Amino acid sequence: MVVDSAPYICKLVPEQAFRVVSGATGSLVEKTSGNDESGECWAPDTTPRPLEIGWLQVGDGTSQEHLDFLMDGRRDIYRRHGGVTLPAELGDGMAAHVTDSPLDDQPYRVSAKFRCGGKERMIDIFLAQVGRGRDAMKDLIALMRIAQERYGKLYDCSPGT
Repeated sequence: MVVDSAPYICKLVPEQAFRVVSGATGSLVEKTSGNDESGECWAPDTTPRPLEIGWLQVGDGTSQEHLDFLMDGRRDIYRRHGGVTLPAELGDGMAAHVTDSPLDDQPYRVSAKFRCGGKERMIDIFLAQVGRGRDAMKDLIALMRIAQERYGKLYDCSPGT
């Protein structure tokens, strides 16, 4: 079961939930680049990266058109790989297992564009693997739900508004 509990990796994903979903057992020292409006974080700093999270918001340097363009590109890729649409309360997004592409290092992907505090935001979560017997799409959606709730707490906004 994917449960929201501290400590968090990259501020948005519960470490224990990530370990349950991915089967990861090693050290999860994270690296972050960017700022509160646009950035990425990964843990650990290996290739492939077992976990990578990206975030972006409309604001300084990022237009609504750019955010829409990014989401449209992700949606196209995810659809070609049998992706599933996220529940409406998580905004505009999809989850997919992307194979046979340059994205093979992290084939388990979920992306969502959502409103939080009156601004459009986007979060991507990419995983290198999902543990044997796990329902990858269900788990990715659960991780996105937690990530959006954490995002709202960290940046003082309410997802969906």
